[in-house]
Amino acid sequence: MSLLRGAFTVGGWTLVSRILGFARDMVIARAIGTGWVADAWAVAFRFPNLFRRLLGEGALNSAFVPMYAKRLEGDGRGAADRLAEEIQSVMLPILFAISALAMLTMPWIMQVYAPGFAGDPAKFALATDMTKIAFPYLMFMSMVALYSGVLNTHGRFAAATAAQSLLNIGLLAAALVAQFALDPAPGDPIWGMALAYGCVVAGAMQFLYLMWMLARGGIRLRLHMPRLSPDARRMFVLMVPGIIAGGVSQISIFVSTIVASLEAGAPAILYFADRIYQFPLSIVGTAMGVVLLPTLARHLRSGREDLALYWQNRGIELAMLLTLPAAVALVIISTPISIALFEGGAFDRASSLAVGHVLVAFGVGLPAFILNKVLTPAFFAREDTATPMKFAVITLIIDLALAVGLFFAFGVIGIAIATAAAAWINCGLLASALRARGLFRADARTLSRIGRIVLASLVMGAALIGLLLVVGPWLDMGTTRKAAALAVLCLGGLAVYAAAAFALGATSLGELKEQFRRERAKPAADTA
Repeated sequence: MSLLRGAFTVGGWTLVSRILGFARDMVIARAIGTGWVADAWAVAFRFPNLFRRLLGEGALNSAFVPMYAKRLEGDGRGAADRLAEEIQSVMLPILFAISALAMLTMPWIMQVYAPGFAGDPAKFALATDMTKIAFPYLMFMSMVALYSGVLNTHGRFAAATAAQSLLNIGLLAAALVAQFALDPAPGDPIWGMALAYGCVVAGAMQFLYLMWMLARGGIRLRLHMPRLSPDARRMFVLMVPGIIAGGVSQISIFVSTIVASLEAGAPAILYFADRIYQFPLSIVGTAMGVVLLPTLARHLRSGREDLALYWQNRGIELAMLLTLPAAVALVIISTPISIALFEGGAFDRASSLAVGHVLVAFGVGLPAFILNKVLTPAFFAREDTATPMKFAVITLIIDLALAVGLFFAFGVIGIAIATAAAAWINCGLLASALRARGLFRADARTLSRIGRIVLASLVMGAALIGLLLVVGPWLDMGTTRKAAALAVLCLGGLAVYAAAAFALGATSLGELKEQFRRERAKPAADTA
């Protein structure tokens, strides 16, 4: 499968998941707004989700996928599946122990994770209870990450990515059950408890779905008595730095949550802003990270460094083609997006403005977050997780210092500025290290295309400013007019960007079709 086809497959299913996610968050915003229940939910949901992304998606993928790909290429499918069985058998008791320990010690953990809640006993108790309920989600999703790694290495990207939608379906279902069975008032704690139960049920649904998809593909991973084989030991050794290296943005969010808990409403504002900027980040970043790692690993295993470099450059081009216009849009129409998606019920105009301001800072950092997803697999594919880990530690220290300093100077928006700045610093460190080792060199085509993408994005930005002057008054009207305003801005901006991108030569329809059909065996050098 070509890089472009794989990216579109993952990105397409991620888009479906994100649309469902917006529907979920629109319901949540109207139900709990940005009050104390929303703060508690933001912390409760983010805590197991953080561990899932660090232990599951980030660290597991960075360590397991190259090893599984190597075993598959060298020794065949049977040997590769035996490796997956070994990892599964060791992971399950570890995950169970972590979950049990965390649930038992959650009141003490919460004092560290959300120290600002200590002065509000009701908020502290609700956040603790919801996190306990939701924490088994970690165990399910870590196994989902393992199964997804197996499926992705076999080129079955759709099945693993489609499972993401089940989380949003589960949370939407939980909200609907709470609405029709209990009819709680806006801001009632019942909403938070329903969402916590929905989270863990959704995790179980994803786990069972991927087990079924593995079986359909003729892959049956049996359970054995846990045995720490040499391969399993190597994978877990590689996971330790991968936990940090693969989760810089997640660690930044962890730091942000701790600091934000000191201000009422700040965790909820960050949560809703995060949901919006995660839309392009997940679609593009997840797609590139998921597809690029096995692509690079496969070429490196066959001794084709030139092809690895070639597809890394094409990954950067594709990532920037999709990301730079999204970043410009977030900077220009962040508040209209927040108004159209969330405003209503318990979510008022002040909340929309606060989320919009935070989104501007996240928009500036968006290209860096995506580039980190593209550059990091170059290390992971070579089984080097230590170098990105060192950079992640440096970035984390900078992020923490900036977040604390800017928070007390500018409030919650200071946290977003710190996160964006840290992402760009990490991006610079990764690129510099790869270049120094001769593992990264932007070819003439990449440099030319990025310049043209920037110009096309600026053209789109100017068009958005003009469109906003026309539809801006609609944002003060009813829900239908707000939705229409957002549709005009998004579709109009997309049309202008596409026209500008083709006109300026940022891409071409023929090139996209050709790359979508097959993975071209070309050397790293290419023309603009």
